[in-house]
Amino acid sequence: MFRSFRVFFLAILFLLNINISPVTAKTILPSIASDIGVSATQNIQKAERLFCYVVSAKPQNYSGYTLDNMAITGFCGIIDNNLKDTLIEQILATQSNIDFVNVENCTIQPRVLLRFVRGVDSTDILLSAPCYSASIFYGGNIKTYNMKPAANLLDTIANAFQTSQTNFVSPALLNQLLPVGVPQKGMKKPISTPKPQVKRSWDVPPEHSGNNAWNSLKFSK
Repeated sequence: MFRSFRVFFLAILFLLNINISPVTAKTILPSIASDIGVSATQNIQKAERLFCYVVSAKPQNYSGYTLDNMAITGFCGIIDNNLKDTLIEQILATQSNIDFVNVENCTIQPRVLLRFVRGVDSTDILLSAPCYSASIFYGGNIKTYNMKPAANLLDTIANAFQTSQTNFVSPALLNQLLPVGVPQKGMKKPISTPKPQVKRSWDVPPEHSGNNAWNSLKFSK
């Protein structure tokens, strides 16, 4: 399933005139690397695995599985290295895809979370669409960047990954070490139970300011 998804996803990138040939991940833009720090940057650029999760706003009193205080609604694959490098290049290494100047007055709408794992450490990137942005989570800090110039790209990524998702199940229940969240053996599939999709505004207080806040994007209930 995930192989067919990759073909579908790359075909759409081709239609958007985005280079889909194998790439060597470019260096993350210096301003982003400076914002998130050396460890977070190395996790992304030297990631040994890239996991993809479909996420949504966490409703009040939600008791299901979460990542970075968002509800996990599905698992969308282990991303291969070529696609990983393409995602890094388009999201973090292409200056024209990020607006570092203008402020967007909109509410973050979590769609896809990419977890870059290196050893036992990881850095997460949340993609929001609409309110087009990429938020980087590491060590309790969050940095958000306005990606309105790459609106078509973010819509493509979010829609494609959501189309390819499977149900998320706790790796602990499946006796797995990898944080995948889908059965790796046929006998474990009956453990899987569908998780309802939830759509609410993200329960992060809107009062954020300073360098460690959500940068130039404004959030509201």
